[in-house]
Formats: sequence, structure tokens, C-alpha cells
Amino acid sequence: MAVLSKIRQRSFLLIAVIGFCLLAFIVGDIFQSGAFSGASRYVGTVNDEEISFEDFNKKVVNLEKSQQGMTTTQAANRIWDQEVNIVLLTEEFEKLGIRSSEEQIMDILKQSQDIGQNPMFVNANGLFDQKKFDEFLTSNPEAAKQIAERKKEAALNAKFQSYGSMIRGGMYTPAFEGKLKYKLEADKVSFDYVQVLYSSIKDSDVKVSDEEIIAEMRKDQKRFKAEENIELEYILVEDKPSAEDEAEVKNAINSLMAPRVELNEETGKNDTIPSFMNAKNTEEFVSENSDIPYDSSYIAKNRLPAEHAEALFNLPAGSVYGPYMFNGYYAISKGMGRKAGANARASHILLAYKGAMRAQPNVTRTKEEAAAKAAELLNEVKANPNNFMMLAMVNSDDSSKQNGGDLGYFEPGQMTTKFNDYVFNNPVNSVGLVETEFGYHIIKVTDKQDAVRLATIARKIEASEETNDKNFATASKIENDLKSKSIAEVAKTYKLTVAPVVKVQPMDEVVGALGNQRQIVRWAYDDGNEVGSFKKFDIPNVGNAIVSIKKYNEEGLMALDQARPMLEVKLKNKKKAELIKAKLKGANLAAMAAANKTTVKVATDVTIEAGVLEGVGPEPRVIATAMALGANKLSAPIEGVSGVYVVSAKAVTAAPAIKDFKDYVAKLQAQNGSAPGRILNALKDAAQIEDNRRLFF
Repeated sequence: MAVLSKIRQRSFLLIAVIGFCLLAFIVGDIFQSGAFSGASRYVGTVNDEEISFEDFNKKVVNLEKSQQGMTTTQAANRIWDQEVNIVLLTEEFEKLGIRSSEEQIMDILKQSQDIGQNPMFVNANGLFDQKKFDEFLTSNPEAAKQIAERKKEAALNAKFQSYGSMIRGGMYTPAFEGKLKYKLEADKVSFDYVQVLYSSIKDSDVKVSDEEIIAEMRKDQKRFKAEENIELEYILVEDKPSAEDEAEVKNAINSLMAPRVELNEETGKNDTIPSFMNAKNTEEFVSENSDIPYDSSYIAKNRLPAEHAEALFNLPAGSVYGPYMFNGYYAISKGMGRKAGANARASHILLAYKGAMRAQPNVTRTKEEAAAKAAELLNEVKANPNNFMMLAMVNSDDSSKQNGGDLGYFEPGQMTTKFNDYVFNNPVNSVGLVETEFGYHIIKVTDKQDAVRLATIARKIEASEETNDKNFATASKIENDLKSKSIAEVAKTYKLTVAPVVKVQPMDEVVGALGNQRQIVRWAYDDGNEVGSFKKFDIPNVGNAIVSIKKYNEEGLMALDQARPMLEVKLKNKKKAELIKAKLKGANLAAMAAANKTTVKVATDVTIEAGVLEGVGPEPRVIATAMALGANKLSAPIEGVSGVYVVSAKAVTAAPAIKDFKDYVAKLQAQNGSAPGRILNALKDAAQIEDNRRLFF
């Protein structure tokens, strides 16, 4: 009782202690969750508008579920683009005072088949009934919630339509631009010219330095901008079978070629197991000894392993061939017979009719009309068999018309019964008419293949547990050695190679030849890493990759190795142009042509709009120069697309005068249709965007 009394007296202290512990637990959990830590709970911000992880993640999960085969990273990237666009456009809508009416929202919702064409919401005249729709939502609260979310999306869509109309409406095309468009299309010029190709000078005769590449990039920094990235290099220790593993599988296959004695555990006596060649029940023998099930089908020669096709195709019944390797297996095959004409190839012209199976909605002919047309085409084919392909392309109602009616090779039973029977019961080059449930077919048998049946025992060549343990141990040693040696030194020690450098950005998931390895990208961007950091990663069904960080590249100009292929030819051509210009001397084109071992060429009635010289290709600058030059005048050297030119204009034919240029103005205005979509890039360039996706996905 004394103890109980003391507990009661000190109960307030006990309660205080418990309360303190609970508080500590809660506070600790808050800190762990990141509420008071440095970790952001936002996927990112767009112009200070925060995108919360919770809402973002729900959308990612929903998208991933709805798109089969889409990875989480791919879904996150798509939702990010969507969310950024929504924030930027919403800001624009607010600035411009753009609103969406209930009527606009409903018009967009009605475009969805599940609403606009839903029998529940359609009246007797087949029109959408707003009253029925509203009554349904009133009586179905859950559906009403879903529609409320869809209305938000529809409201944005409606605003964007208004926004797009405003942008297109603000893009005015004056009449003089239409006039210029007309003249570019219709004014013609004829001229003589001398062309000296850039390729006449060897690439090795002109050099482009790194400094020149960098200077050229700086002229257009937006085009040659590179996002931040990390350069990774790795050594791959593959989970591949050793020579011992391969020999073991080969020996196991070889053991089936001769009879063997095995203990029968049920009888306690030794049983003699016949060889594969002498097995009484071949199918059962294969099933007991092969990693690949028995296949009783006949196989054409072109479907057999290429290296062994000749031997397998000509294998006598009862004989065994092998062991041989194919697709990572050791195998032996037993001949089970040969069949003439086992596979066939045919072409057809299908004349469908209204009501026939799978007939397209645009097929309106009757069955009688289809039969008559088929008979007519059959006579045409018999009169001139070489016309079959063209007749099929023009007349057939089957998708095979794109291939001239060719259906490729097929086996018995793959086609509908009457079609199948005609093809397999008639010789090559036979032409006939068959009616099936699909319509009337004019069939031409184009080829038949003999095929063989083989009983094949195949064992997969796999790494043993012992080999996998050795490979893992090697990978672990490599990881340990990287503490004191460079990745190149370690690779040399183990007679392995360092994979080519892979550049990854924060939301990438593909790591070179390793494929989708988001785990590696996330590790690379961990704040605790630095140049030289390394880690071993298990790559399922591949092996172990020991990855090392080679370099961090901040946002800026593109790396030289990426930019050089894009700029080197252009810069070399500029240097070649100067060399060519020095040789283009002479009083006239003939003298210039002779000095450069070429000829004077003629261009007749070409336009600036087309911009193409016959036999040469696009050369808009050359044509424009000739157009502006004036008759019988010699131009200065022109740097064109494929070489340097000198032109002498002969005649300019002005376009006929027309009253107005509205058709040409309309052509230019039509190009403005995509303007609303292009404006998003401009908004993104001007926005302040912070992207934290890599912390969450």
C-alpha cells in the first residue's frame, strides 16, 4: 500500500515524463520527415509558385498506371512539363483577365465520348441533354467529384483556346508581305554560273581549332547551351558463364549421345538409358533432358540457326546432329522427317461487300456486285499475271494491298479454311477465286517451302553459382582497389575495359549500355559525392558495374566533343571558301571555269522560293544574288551550300501582275496557327524555375 501511495503522489511526474517522451517522438518524426530540415517538400517552383510533392506524386502514379510500360521517371518528367506549362499559362491568363464560362467548359467536356455520346445523357433526338447530366451528378456524389476535377482541366483548356485565339488574332500579315511571298514564288531568273565544290579541297588541308569552335558557339549560346551533367565511367563485371561452365553443359549434352547406366531408385537396380538416337519415345526423351520443350511443327530452312541450317535441313530421319551452339544454348537435333510444301506464300485481292466479316464502313457494294467484280478481276489476272500486284494495290479491300496483295509465308491452319485449302492444294503460280466470310478472294500461289521436323535437346549455357561468386568477388575487389588507384589502372589489373564516358542529367535514367539504371543517376547526384567517388551496383541479369564520377559539368556551353560534329564542317567550308575565292579569277565565267578545271553551267527559270538548282540542290543565296544582279553582270564569289559560285544573270522574268495578294497573305497567316504552342518556350526562358525532382524520383 505504501508503494501504491507513493505512485499516486508522484503521478504528476510520471505523466510529465510520458508527455515529454511523446513530444520528443513527435518532434523527432517531424524533423525526420523534413518539415524542419533542409529537405524541400516541393518538387519545384515556377516563378515562386510551389509544386507540392503530394499532388505531383498522385499524378505521376496515375499516369504510370494508365500508360503500360512507362517508368516512374518518364511519368515524372511528363507531369513536370505539364505542371510547369500550367503554372506559366495560368499566370498569363490572370494577367490578361482570361476567364472560362460554364458553357465553354461543358462544350469541352461534351467532346469526350463518355460524356457527349453517353446514352445516359442523350435525348430522343440524339443530342446531349444538360438536364439529364445534371440530374445524374446530383444523384451520384462520387461521379460529381470526378467531374469537378475534369471541369478544372476543361477550364484551363477553354482559357488556352481563348489565349491562342488572342495570339493568332494579334499576328497581322500586311498585304506587302503577301506581295513579297508572291514574287518569291513567281519571279524567275535564268543565269550562267561556275561552281567550285568545297569537296575539291581535302579536309586535311584545313584545320579547325578548339578556340574557333568555342568562338562559333558563343555567337549562338542559346543553341549550344548545355544543361548541367555528370560524366560517369564504369567497369562492368559481367555475370557470364566461364569456360568451365560451358564445358560442363557441352559434356552433359554429349553424354546423351551414347547409352548410359543409371540407378533406378524405385527398384534399386541399374537401368540402361538408350542414346538420343535410339530413344523409343523421342518426345519424352526431349522433355526429360531439354530446357526447351519439344516442338512438333515443321520448320523452313530460313528459320533454322543460320550457321547450321544446311546440315539441319538435310538431316536424315533418325540421325542426330551436334552438339552445336545457338543463342546461348548447346544443342543436339534429331531428324524427324521432311515435308514438301509445308509452308506457302500467296498474294490475294479481296473484294469485300457490305455485311461481310470485318468489312470497312466505306465498303458499300452488295455481295452480287463483289462477285461480279471479282470474276472480272480474275479474268484480267489470268490474261496478264504480271499485273497482279498493281490490280491488288488499286482494288483490294485488305491492308495487304500496300504490298501488292502479298501475305508472306504461312503454315497450314493459319488462314481461314477455304483460303487455306486452295493455297495448299494447288501448285505454285495457280490463280483462282475463293469465297470466304470476308468476301471474294482472287488468290495467286507464289511459292512453297519444304520444311523439316526436328527433335532438339537444348541446354542453356549459364554461369554456375561458383562462377557468380567469383564474379561478385572480383567486382568487390575492384571497388576496394579504387580507393587507392585510378579506374584505368584497376581495369588493366583485371584485364577489363573502362566503358566509354556516359553523361547523365539529374532526371535521366539511361546509363549508356547499362540501360535504365535510375539508381546510378540518383547516386551520382547525391550531395555527398565528388569527383572520384565510386560505388558498385548490381545490374540484374547483366552483372556488377563499378561506377566512378569522372567530372561535374555546370550549365554552360556544350562540350567540345559534342559541338565539333555540328560545327566543324561549317567552319572548314568557310576556310575552303577563302581558298576557292583566291582561285576564282578571270574576266568572264569561261576563264574562271578553265582555271578551276570545271565548266560553265546554266540555270533556267528558277525561283527564290524553290531555292534549288537542278542537279545541285538547295542554293537559295546563289539564286537570290542572280535575281538582284541585273542582266549581263558578273557577281562576286558567293559562298553557297555546296561550294563557291560566280553567276552571270541572263534574264529576270517578273511575275504577272495580279489585283490582290490575299491568297498569299492567307498562306503566311496559316503559319501562325502554331504560334500559341511556340510561346511556351519563350515563357519558360523568361521564368525562374527550380527543379527538385531528383530528390524524389
